[in-house]
Amino acid sequence: MKAKVLLLLLVLGAGFNLFAFNTAGFDKLVPQQQEPKYGNDSIKCLTNLSLYIEPYKYWKQSRYKSDVVNDAVKPWIYVFNNCPRSSQNMLIHGVKIMDYRIKNEKDPAMKEKLIDTLLMVFDKRMKYFPTYKGHDQVGKIMGNKGVAMYKYRPSEYKEAYKVLSDAIKMQKDKAKGAVYIYYFRALTRMAQNGEADPSEVIDAYDKISNYLDANIAKYKAAGKTKKMEINQNVKGSLESMFEPFATCDVLVRIYQKKFDEHPDSIDLLKKITSILDDKKCVESKLYLDAVVNLHAAEPTPESAFLIGKLYLKDEKYDKALEYCKQATTMEDQDKVYDDYMYLARIYKYKNNNGKARAMALKAAKVNPQKGTPWAFIGDLYAASAAKCGNNDLTRLVAYWAAVDKYKKAKKIEPDMAKSMNKLISAYQKHFPTKEVMFFYNINDGDPYTVGCWINEKTTARSAK
Repeated sequence: MKAKVLLLLLVLGAGFNLFAFNTAGFDKLVPQQQEPKYGNDSIKCLTNLSLYIEPYKYWKQSRYKSDVVNDAVKPWIYVFNNCPRSSQNMLIHGVKIMDYRIKNEKDPAMKEKLIDTLLMVFDKRMKYFPTYKGHDQVGKIMGNKGVAMYKYRPSEYKEAYKVLSDAIKMQKDKAKGAVYIYYFRALTRMAQNGEADPSEVIDAYDKISNYLDANIAKYKAAGKTKKMEINQNVKGSLESMFEPFATCDVLVRIYQKKFDEHPDSIDLLKKITSILDDKKCVESKLYLDAVVNLHAAEPTPESAFLIGKLYLKDEKYDKALEYCKQATTMEDQDKVYDDYMYLARIYKYKNNNGKARAMALKAAKVNPQKGTPWAFIGDLYAASAAKCGNNDLTRLVAYWAAVDKYKKAKKIEPDMAKSMNKLISAYQKHFPTKEVMFFYNINDGDPYTVGCWINEKTTARSAK
């Protein structure tokens, strides 16, 4: 008898020491409950805590592959049922144990019981350990529960969706990637089955994408490449699921109604412009209307630039001109270059060649490595040739100036050589003939000033 008592004391002593080590810091977090921390039989609770933890430790060392975990199951069940307040670690370990047993259980009925137990583990942890180190952890635990619900009972996706939705409301951008993925998977299934409106899918995608984008930017700035890539992969998974709902017709139909109801809501306008731009639905009138209203509320050179482009595409040149003029102060010099080229095109369509050339020259000044502005000016000159003369010579001299600009374009940007050479070859045939030049007392190589609005010095050359 003395030997048995001594053995029991040794076991209890080991249990107390081991438990104290594993639950350090948790006691302060346990809310006041009616039931005792170690249940109605504290000795039996502590004994079973000690009995389960030893095989669990060996199982963990085997990377959760050894069947030694089976020795931990019975004492763990006792603690779980009779003194769940005793250890948060016991509940954390319980998730691992139940996952292992569920995956290895062959009997369907038993597997269902194990899934029930797993979900109860999450519930008890939320009940008894809602905070950790002063921080709420209910949202995190709830997210893990929702993921387990969907994984093990995919037919009950609506129930999983409710749990995951609540978890995301609590965690926002701090939820695990799996929580976002299974939440969105459940919602898209509901939409496909007519149990949710497609607008809910779109709103959910917009919300989660914002969380992920914020995380990606944060981790990129901090140099945390691995975490950044995890968030990028999660976003990629979401985009794949979202694709069937992302047609322009569906997006416009859903957001047009919201826009009509709240045309001045800045948050809504930002959401509409963001998602339509992301899904390349910028051809719609809704997109233009939303961008215009957003610019009116929060004007920026960048939004003016975007509106100007859209109006230019619609051939509404007066409106395009109004907004492109506001965009020349953008910080992005590549966009400023584009804006001046848009202004050049607008003035060309408005038959103001002088202004068109002036804008092209400004574009060339912003980016001296571009040959396009000079090719554009060459086109202006070539198109004006017949209108800028009143005889056989003066109606052709503008082609000299045009070819000068084409040559300059290909010199600045060699990649343009092929296209410029075609134009040079074509317009050289329109140069005045030697006979015409002789009649007006002009020789090849003579300096010549082209009149009209062009007013530019060039060199006389006969047709080839």
